[in-house]
Amino acid sequence: MSSSRVFMDCDVQPTVDYISWLGSNPQSAELVNAEVVTKRETLTIGEIYSYIRDGSNKEAFFECTATIDDVVHGSTWYYISCSGCHTKATKGPTSLMCSKCGKVNISGVPQYRAQLSVYDNSEQAVFVLLGDAGFELTGKHAAELVSSYVEANGDQGVTQEVPFPEALISTIGQKHNFCVKVTKHNLDGKSRSLTVTKILPLESPPVTEASGGNYNPITSEVGFETGTKVCEASKIRVDSAEGSKSNGDLDEMGKAKRLKRGV
Repeated sequence: MSSSRVFMDCDVQPTVDYISWLGSNPQSAELVNAEVVTKRETLTIGEIYSYIRDGSNKEAFFECTATIDDVVHGSTWYYISCSGCHTKATKGPTSLMCSKCGKVNISGVPQYRAQLSVYDNSEQAVFVLLGDAGFELTGKHAAELVSSYVEANGDQGVTQEVPFPEALISTIGQKHNFCVKVTKHNLDGKSRSLTVTKILPLESPPVTEASGGNYNPITSEVGFETGTKVCEASKIRVDSAEGSKSNGDLDEMGKAKRLKRGV
């Protein structure tokens, strides 16, 4: 069989644990071909779309530096997940259920699924911010933001869809280094939206002579947090988790963004 490329992120604990395990198990380490363990490639949005158009049938992860232009209005920025496996929960007759775990009467937890309009010097795109990537961008869990809205709006907040929070809106205009995944839906032409799995720190610019050597940019990567607050509203508003738009709508939105900037 032909070899596959393996992308490993050394910024997450499971990878650190795996590398440590390989070091203490030399027999297993000898079975790993280092040539197929590669770093994620850094591409522009345009190059990622070219990869998709070229007919590749392989899902892949890429790094991409882009600026957030806007949130995609009319979409839902979160979904309600199973507290155990984070799969989207389904609404049963009297409770929430998980199709993956096969459990009923589960606790629902809001998770990020925010659609952001972004651009770089080559192209415009819609990035779908999932799970921990949303926390890395805003510093707040989706469950925390939903709970805050419900507490501020009382009974009305429980029964209605939670609008885009300020924590997401305030990121408009920010530039970030995104880890994006090209999925099967992208390769099949079913979606142009790119999934963001991680927010990476931007590389620090070199110290210049003009700065007198005093320029000391600080970049920090927000660590993962464990645990999340379960919002009671999640058990009521399961259908608010859909948050999907048709590809045609997203394409039209993208064209409008480019026209607005004169691209």
